[in-house]
Amino acid sequence: MKIIDFLKEGAIVPDLKATDKESVIKELVTLLKGIGEISDQEKIVEIILEREKLGSTGIGQGIAVPHAKTDQVKQIVVAFGLSRKGVNFESLDEEPVYLIFLVLAPVEATGMHLKLLAKIARLLKDKVFCNSLKSCKGKRREIFQVIEEEDEKNS
Repeated sequence: MKIIDFLKEGAIVPDLKATDKESVIKELVTLLKGIGEISDQEKIVEIILEREKLGSTGIGQGIAVPHAKTDQVKQIVVAFGLSRKGVNFESLDEEPVYLIFLVLAPVEATGMHLKLLAKIARLLKDKVFCNSLKSCKGKRREIFQVIEEEDEKNS
């Protein structure tokens, strides 16, 4: 399984404008709506925020992986956002978040959903990979290529 099987280059925000959790989620979901990956943007934001109430998906070390299962998607969809300033994501370590992978999965895709979350978590444990993403100069293509290369090495 590869992240790039679910992440389109157009679903990357190289410089997030949002500075808090809810705004970041809205910004990424708006992007997914804009490229035709989802239709009911408000419903998806609501579902993700409900999931966040169970516990922050800000896992620490500048990383967040907000995710939800929903009947609003037919296949797994991923968006990625890079924050240059850092986002208050109510992370476990209370540090700002810079790298955000948002994952939406159909309700029936539990196994695939969990495998993808595990793959993302594994890649994000690599400090070199995280630093490579952070040092991208604001181009979607560059970020996509960094993810693609790391995906290939770890598949």
